[in-house]
Amino acid sequence: MATAAELQTLSRLGNHTASVPLVNPLYLQYLRSNEYAASQLAALNDPMLDREYVGNAYDLIQLQLEALMATQKSQYGVSYLGNSGSLNHNYYGNTGFGLDMSYSGSPLGGPLLPNSSVGLGGPVRHSERNMRFSPAMRNLPGGVMGSWHSEAGSKLDESFPSSLLDEFKSNKTRCFELSEIAGHVVEFSADQYGSRFIQQQLEIATTEEKNMVFDEIMPQALSLMTDVFGNYVIQKFFEHGSASQIRELADQLTGHVLTLSLQMYGCRVIQKAIEVVELDQQTKMVAELDGHIMRCVRDQNGNHVIQKCIECIPEDAIQFIVSTFYDQVVTLSTHPYGCRVIQRVLEHCQDTKTQLIMMDEILQSVCMLAQDQYGNYVVQHVLEHGKPLERSAIIKKLTGQIVQMSQQKFASNVIEKCLTFGTPAERQALVDEMLGTTDENEPLQAMMKDQFANYVVQKVLETCDDQQLELILNRIKVHLNALKKYTYGKHIVARVEKLVAAGEKRISFLTLHPAAA
Repeated sequence: MATAAELQTLSRLGNHTASVPLVNPLYLQYLRSNEYAASQLAALNDPMLDREYVGNAYDLIQLQLEALMATQKSQYGVSYLGNSGSLNHNYYGNTGFGLDMSYSGSPLGGPLLPNSSVGLGGPVRHSERNMRFSPAMRNLPGGVMGSWHSEAGSKLDESFPSSLLDEFKSNKTRCFELSEIAGHVVEFSADQYGSRFIQQQLEIATTEEKNMVFDEIMPQALSLMTDVFGNYVIQKFFEHGSASQIRELADQLTGHVLTLSLQMYGCRVIQKAIEVVELDQQTKMVAELDGHIMRCVRDQNGNHVIQKCIECIPEDAIQFIVSTFYDQVVTLSTHPYGCRVIQRVLEHCQDTKTQLIMMDEILQSVCMLAQDQYGNYVVQHVLEHGKPLERSAIIKKLTGQIVQMSQQKFASNVIEKCLTFGTPAERQALVDEMLGTTDENEPLQAMMKDQFANYVVQKVLETCDDQQLELILNRIKVHLNALKKYTYGKHIVARVEKLVAAGEKRISFLTLHPAAA
């Protein structure tokens, strides 16, 4: 970007109105890193040059820049980026992932796994990919481009215009068969469009085609698992491979389960493997996480793996995972990722001891959890999916604080769930608390004007029986005109007017048709 600024300065010096061409900052970074622009600018700063020459030279640099950009686009296929309009978005690897360029000097460029040529979340590096595919590609001319690589997949040198991948992406009229990319499967897997093609074809592939693909990806399986596009090919093979291929592919995970679980793309492969492999391999995989459970739970990628373990693996095989959460339920419930894991335990772990421990810790802190930005989801989960006794215990704990809780951003959602899933008697108790003990309707008035509690009042109108509804409407009608002055009170007014109109319509109908009553 600095290069662009310097060029604009030169433009002003030369009294030219030509604007700087729209240049991708990545090209400018590349130009700057190779000192191309620096050498040009140094010449232009020569005091011997007059202003007219500077302006003309700037125009020349513009032309050179545009020529270089055109060459780079042709050479590295940049024009393919973002042209996904005609792609089938039902397949993995949409353009939303990994289209930013990264450079070999970036920390993202380093390998994540031992002996892996794939960096953190990025595909195979340009130079390493060339080394992998054929000896002829090992000596690509670095030129001014250096060794930078693109997360958009394989970009082969223009010295090889007959590249199958380039032809595949540029020839829109030809329909390729999976067998035609033999010898290029890894290259295709690490490319956005190539990966999607393989995924589509694997769903309908013959045994021979699957064997061909499998034989090629196996030596690079670990690298592809952490690749922005390659990971989806591995996942697809877990879905559509033969039983023996799935076992062999899962064996490749041995010794790498923790590392992959903490990686953006690798964690997806681990989840897919857990879904499809046999129990013995599930047990073997999950054993590698022993001692690292809390680390995984708190990780943005690892927490999904722990959730998948709880969902798919028999409870007795993951007891070491669940027992790690004992005495940590409240702490995890107030964590952005931990709250998800606790919900999965409540759903899938039926062990009596586990259920008692979980619910005891939740009930002891239910008022605090209800007001927490993450803990409220755990409380809502119990109210919606828990046992009746658990639901009643939570409502009992919250009774007496309904009005205050309704005025709190997160707890108001919990109170709505109490109204929705509570028994009629529990709902009546909640409504009585909102109405107050006097005719002034002070609690209800305050709630109707509140930015959060007004939604609780609306939920009351949705969930209460006819007798309660009539009582509440009569109480609210008195304050309708006053409520119209308040931003949040208007919500109640609109709901009440709608209900009153519906009620009058119903009464009119019953008057005309007594038999319908």
